[in-house]
Amino acid sequence: MAARKTVKPSKAAASEPAKCGPCNGTGEVPRAVRVGRKQRVVGQQTGICLACFGSGEATD
Repeated sequence: MAARKTVKPSKAAASEPAKCGPCNGTGEVPRAVRVGRKQRVVGQQTGICLACFGSGEATD
């Protein structure tokens, strides 16, 4: 009989899930706040990342 080969677990299954690209894994992205008729930018606020829906993990 031939010798048995051992199967090593893949690196992708053993590591943590990949981080989301747009939010870098935080789940939040900055959004510009616009006011007035000319729509001037007056600041920023954080909003939920629509790519990962706030989880911070990349989706397939």
